[in-house]
Amino acid sequence: MADYSMYHALGQGEPLDPNDPNRTTQPAPPQFQPPVAPNPYHPGAEYNAPGQQPQQQYAQAYAQQQQQQQQQLYGAPSPMAGPPSAGFQSPYGAPPPQSPMSPMDDLGLAAQMGGMSLGGAGAGAGAGAGAEHHGRKKKKDRHAFHSVEAPAGSSQPFNGIPPAGTSATQFLNADPSLAGRIPGHQGYGHFPMPASPAFSPVPTSAADFAARDATQGVGSGVFAAGGPQGGKPSPDDTPSVPLSRDAVQPAFHTNVYPTFERLVPPPALTSFVALDQGNSSPKFARLTMTNLPASAEGLKSTGLPLGLLLQPLAETQPGELPIPVLDFGEQGPPRCHRCRAYMNPFMMFKAGGNKFVCNLCTYANDTPPEYFCALSPQGVRVDRDQRPELMRGTVEFVVPKEYWTKEPVGMRYLFVIDVTQESYNKGFLESFCEGILSALYGGSDEGQEQDENGEPRRKIPAGAKVGFVTFDQEIHFYNCNPALEQAQMIVMPDIEDPFLPLSDGLFVDPYEGKAVISSLLTRLPQMFSNIKNPEPALLSALNAAVAALEKTGGKVFCSLAALPTWGPGRLFMRDDGKHPGGEPDKKLFTTEHPGWKKLAERMVSLGVGADFFMASPSGGYLDIATVGHVSSTTGGETFFYPNYVVQRDSTKLSLEIHHAVRRETGYAALMKVRCSNGLQVNAYHGNFIQHTFGADLEIGVVDADKALAVTFGYDGKLDSKLDAHFQAALLYTTASGQRRVRCINVIAGVSDQARDCLKFIDQDAVVSILAKEASTKLSSTSANLKEVRSSLTEKTIDILALYRKNHLAVPHPPQQLVMPERLKEFAMYVLGMLKCRAFKGGNETSDRRVHDMRLIRSMGARELSLYLYPRIIPLHNLQPEDGYPDAATGHLRMPSALRASFARVEPGGVYLVDNGQVCLLWMHAQTAPALIQDLFGEDKTTLQSLDPYTSTIPVLETHLNAQTRNMIEYMRTVRGSKGLTIQLARQGIDGAEFEFARMLVEDRNNEAQSYVDWLVHVHKGVQLELAGQRKREDGEGHSALGSFTGLRPSYW
Repeated sequence: MADYSMYHALGQGEPLDPNDPNRTTQPAPPQFQPPVAPNPYHPGAEYNAPGQQPQQQYAQAYAQQQQQQQQQLYGAPSPMAGPPSAGFQSPYGAPPPQSPMSPMDDLGLAAQMGGMSLGGAGAGAGAGAGAEHHGRKKKKDRHAFHSVEAPAGSSQPFNGIPPAGTSATQFLNADPSLAGRIPGHQGYGHFPMPASPAFSPVPTSAADFAARDATQGVGSGVFAAGGPQGGKPSPDDTPSVPLSRDAVQPAFHTNVYPTFERLVPPPALTSFVALDQGNSSPKFARLTMTNLPASAEGLKSTGLPLGLLLQPLAETQPGELPIPVLDFGEQGPPRCHRCRAYMNPFMMFKAGGNKFVCNLCTYANDTPPEYFCALSPQGVRVDRDQRPELMRGTVEFVVPKEYWTKEPVGMRYLFVIDVTQESYNKGFLESFCEGILSALYGGSDEGQEQDENGEPRRKIPAGAKVGFVTFDQEIHFYNCNPALEQAQMIVMPDIEDPFLPLSDGLFVDPYEGKAVISSLLTRLPQMFSNIKNPEPALLSALNAAVAALEKTGGKVFCSLAALPTWGPGRLFMRDDGKHPGGEPDKKLFTTEHPGWKKLAERMVSLGVGADFFMASPSGGYLDIATVGHVSSTTGGETFFYPNYVVQRDSTKLSLEIHHAVRRETGYAALMKVRCSNGLQVNAYHGNFIQHTFGADLEIGVVDADKALAVTFGYDGKLDSKLDAHFQAALLYTTASGQRRVRCINVIAGVSDQARDCLKFIDQDAVVSILAKEASTKLSSTSANLKEVRSSLTEKTIDILALYRKNHLAVPHPPQQLVMPERLKEFAMYVLGMLKCRAFKGGNETSDRRVHDMRLIRSMGARELSLYLYPRIIPLHNLQPEDGYPDAATGHLRMPSALRASFARVEPGGVYLVDNGQVCLLWMHAQTAPALIQDLFGEDKTTLQSLDPYTSTIPVLETHLNAQTRNMIEYMRTVRGSKGLTIQLARQGIDGAEFEFARMLVEDRNNEAQSYVDWLVHVHKGVQLELAGQRKREDGEGHSALGSFTGLRPSYW
């Protein structure tokens, strides 16, 4: 790596960092305190403040109820909840004590796990460790996995809909602690693994499979897949995703992340403040490995992809410096004459400052006279500290006219609103109009905000304008000129060839025309209450919208509540739900309609993008594959409400319109990624148009939540004495009407030994690249779902087998599955991928499958991490200080998340389950009435008394209520584009409980194995690969779910 000390003299910060405790960091900038929900009471004498004893009356009430029910539902917190604070006993209780394992079970477990060595497996976790640390043996990470002091309650997989013949007690209304004692219950089902080191791949018969009862054990980087006595280990020994997320967060509450000194970024879900030292923040760019092999052979020996995950307009966190905006006038920013790379911190000046050497192509350029500056004796420009482009990894250049395609103007927001019968009847029209009002002018709590001049604070940038169009079987334009008393409606009956009837007045400043716009949006639902056309002509409406935006570019926000079956581009019911073989035809994943494809391409060429808000009130088919093709091609987003209920979903709809309008957005974008000599771009994955390979990516609109992936290959050999460099340049027009280039610069070391590179793997980037590649493969090639799942499984086996084969520092017994230190949770994320709606087996509506497939292709690392493995937070055993700011750091104290398994569910428990798309509040059937009262009010004492359409937690003067609202406010700040509202999932009552079951990704569900079974299957593949006997799954043979063969009838 380049010597950073030549550029900076950093002060000594706190010597605490999760990547390398021996390095120091910068002192933390002003602390970020997450937003705290409004709290109308002061936690004082009447209610419990943090650290105070619970009220005596709680204990009396619980004692009485305990005697009545004759069950031990309220007691000490579960061992998994961590030690309670001194003097605190949770009033809401924990599960009854589990029966301990028998001595024979214990002996079997000890015999099997005795030889396990769970250290770093030769791949240390030091992220930015220098050469001086290479010889030092790294200590084992003592915090890598859960240490559970009591056995988990249930091994029964919670799978939503029970199989035929299963008694009801096994599922929704059963006490989970009894599941392990169900007669005939097999527990975790695994293939029998032989104890001998040599592995013989004998096919397992159905009878052998049915009698299976094998076991596994896992530790830090090692998974023991077979034992001599067939004991039963705990799934707690498998690598824990929640623990890996939570373990590093406290360090970043008091330290910044210096981007140059520590090259391995924190986990994607970690909240951290990045200090840009010339290498771009991980929020904008993540490399799959920040130390690259010098040759293609070295990369091949790891099995990992070499790729870059880019989220160019990602939000920065309070405490981080804003992105500098630089204007070089008519000359434009300095660039390399050969490769056209932009000036960046790693270009070297020589010849007294008269030349600069490009860090990407090594060409020596003449320094422009207006950019010349003398060099210091060390060869550094004297004005370096005053030049942000030479100091910061992410900068923006204002560009001159030669970079324009059209005169840049402020963003034009065009709202295209569905006013058909279905939209009106289900309340979707009214909710959408209220959401637009909230996004433009804020709610009642926001309306009084003012800027420094005393004017109302603008919700959208200055220079931006808004317009409104409605459609059913006709198209209606609205003249919202501020001079009018109310908006004028102009009807366009010619939907075959629509034109723009307004030359002026369609687009207005939302604050100048506030009275007219507010009046229009308030009256729209009443205007169409009697004109109930059932069929929308969507394609014609979009063509008219594009005609309105043709000269300027802009963004369309379109609502839709029924299948567009009228006019040109009418669609038909392609998916009848009948799928022979259980999986839908590939044709349902794409559109072949020429009108829709032509529209999408024309929108991109004009710099127009679209966001769709699609509600299916009756659960019907909307053909998202065709309609959503427009948003996915233009860089927009589809917000899908598969079973829209106005009482429950209107809040979520309003939040998402609010976010979509206000997030940082650019339009008419072009993107180019450049890399060092010796590397070349192989492919791009994301939402864009690329006319020929090597051409710039064309994007209609790009916003803060969108990410794309770039994969690289070798066209030569890298020099290990030099670094590898990457630069992504996004040319776009801002919402305020300025044409800019955002430059993102990333540096990586180069090593001749591929083993050294394994210490610098970014797990989140690897998972994101693989997910986007799989989504692209499914949508743009002939591969079917089964082949995509097989390729993901094979990739996982390849990575782990090649690691064991090529990079182990010390030998391990054959029955152990050894994982790289930086990829301990990788197998779990891939399993989550196999279980997500985009790729899972079994029945799934094509609308939901296609929606999730495109979502994966566009989401960033943080949103994808949460999507593949949900965050589960228990509310019934919170410590008094949870959910309040920590006195030492000022950050909200969050309880530890639980693993996504029904074995973790406690009787009487209440859990928040958030996967970034929906947030469920799951409540056990035996939830304490006092807990329900504390959360929802004194008049609510039973689960049945709750409103099933509840979407928010009411504001109450109880400690638990304030804790929960504060945590929900915090969770809103660490999500992607989806609004966070609560959906109730009461055990045995709500249908959302099946969604809760689906999100427990460590259990056997979603037509895929449990986590432990999956590791056994992967280990079996690794053993076969090492023995040279592996048969790859390429559509033929058994799939990744082959271990269920014995449970399925033979159809042939």
